[in-house]
Amino acid sequence: MNKGFPRWILLLAPLLASCATTPAPKESGMQHPEFVRGEVSVTEHRTGDDLLSAGLGLAGLAGSPSPFAHPLRPTPEELRRRAIQTSWKGIADLGPFGGFGSAYGAVPTVPGREYQAFAWIPGARSPHRVLLQVPDQFDGTKRCLVVTASSGSRGIYGGIALAGAWGLPRGCAVAYTDKGAGAGYFDLADDSGVVLDGTRARRGTATLEFEPVASRTHTGIAVKHAHSGDNPEADWGRHVLQAAQFGLAMLDRAFPEQAPFTAENTRIIATGLSNGGGAVLQAAGLDDEHLLAGVVALEPNVRVPEQGRALFDYATEASIWMPCALLDARFDATPLARAANGDVPPAWAQRCHQLHERGLVGGTVVSAQAAQAHERLRSMGWTDEAMAAAASSTSFDMWRAVTAAYASAYMRRGPTDMPCGFHYAAVGANGAPGTADPALRAAWWADASGIPPGNGVGLLGGTDHSLDPSLPGALCLRSLWEDTDASTQALRDGVAATTVKLPRASLPLWVVHGAADGLLPTAFTSEPYIAWLRGKGGHPLYWKVPYAQHFDVFLALPGFGDKHVPLLPYGYAALDRLWAHLYQGAPWPAVVPTPAPQPRGAGTLAPATLDLPATWSPGPG
Repeated sequence: MNKGFPRWILLLAPLLASCATTPAPKESGMQHPEFVRGEVSVTEHRTGDDLLSAGLGLAGLAGSPSPFAHPLRPTPEELRRRAIQTSWKGIADLGPFGGFGSAYGAVPTVPGREYQAFAWIPGARSPHRVLLQVPDQFDGTKRCLVVTASSGSRGIYGGIALAGAWGLPRGCAVAYTDKGAGAGYFDLADDSGVVLDGTRARRGTATLEFEPVASRTHTGIAVKHAHSGDNPEADWGRHVLQAAQFGLAMLDRAFPEQAPFTAENTRIIATGLSNGGGAVLQAAGLDDEHLLAGVVALEPNVRVPEQGRALFDYATEASIWMPCALLDARFDATPLARAANGDVPPAWAQRCHQLHERGLVGGTVVSAQAAQAHERLRSMGWTDEAMAAAASSTSFDMWRAVTAAYASAYMRRGPTDMPCGFHYAAVGANGAPGTADPALRAAWWADASGIPPGNGVGLLGGTDHSLDPSLPGALCLRSLWEDTDASTQALRDGVAATTVKLPRASLPLWVVHGAADGLLPTAFTSEPYIAWLRGKGGHPLYWKVPYAQHFDVFLALPGFGDKHVPLLPYGYAALDRLWAHLYQGAPWPAVVPTPAPQPRGAGTLAPATLDLPATWSPGPG
């Protein structure tokens, strides 16, 4: 929908992704953690390169995609640099008015080493990546390990704008996991996937991060999150805890004279955003060994027992109803809810018509149909503020992309039997399926978001030849949730397996969420979680930040950023307060007043607009 936007912004894909990395000497006598199979890659990142920006700095991160000398054969160093850039640009608002680097945050040069491997959850068919970044200025007097999981379905660097930006300049080591997702796409036609260093190889010639069952007859693209058969979301917490254990083991390697590194002598801080936020909350509930010293979760995708709503529930609902509901007159001034000339998007008007044809809304004019669609969503817990922000997800067709992939993951389907007839295939510039472009394929690990479409991979199927071709697929996916038939029970079981468990009451825990989140609305996620914890005797802190929505990166869009504030600075602030508690003896507060920011307006974001506590740093300087 909304064809006027560039292709890169239509999806949750990365938005616009130097000296060579050199292998570090192998340490001798060091054992792998038992969950690591194969090699641990160790690389050094110093002169002209670093851990936080791969030598690009803030200006380079915000600039054009880091180039490949030979686009068909990018080197591991080039892929890493671009993956770090893409991860930053997919999360943070690095635009000229966003204030990153002036109002909050910074991207200093942080030299150091990286340790990366494939790790395995017991019983899993595919691994998850784990990565430890160890700054040269690791503070041995304040042993600190930050552990994070990627947002969305992104690759291993997907948490760098939050965890890396906050932890590395402080002298903390930072452990990452892609939590069983990532952009290790497998091309069935080429029979190739991604190896540990990000380059591609054919099946059987190297260890791949994901390879589906071999087939001589099928083509198309297989994606680990959707097609691994593991339902990785059910194990997000275990992925985080394994990443923390990997981090401790690699610190033993990095500093053998200071070993052993344990949870008793090294404080482990878990933080994540979106799906990464949900992952660290899952980890908190599974942390029977008390590895974690504190947790800060931003806009988490979290589901508590018998409360709130599952992502698949409200996302399939939004996929059907949101295009029509956003035509209600109250959204006339909402960015991305109208065409550039102010007209109603024709596809959305057609959705109202199709809902009327199916007897789902009454009225003979679009305005009446839109009002009924709006009231339906209101009755299901959607606020007008969340719906207004959801115009972005609706314009960029995210609901369909997310629900098709997650249905396949929950039902443990492969690339050739996704529910509702969906499948992924390489597509050309005209959207028609064909052979993968070799240059795009070579860059998938660095550039792709982990959930197609994007980067030359299309989401096909689930359509008809009507004027609203995506509606049949949306209705089919919704029926998987609403049916009671045994054939759809696997989906509901898959969703149920993602329910979070109760963390220990003494664990310092802070949830930060935007009041205007239109992708993971607070009413369905954070608010039920906080109420559940408090009802069980817990004392979590909670900031519901006014004017913050889900995608800081979208604040660079014309008109959109004027009405909102970024969420990252509030995550940095909460982590600052946790640091003061763990390392400076500051008492953990029973309550912290929520800041009262104001929308940025048409100018550059100013520090005062954020209303952060005056005595707190808004982020590493």
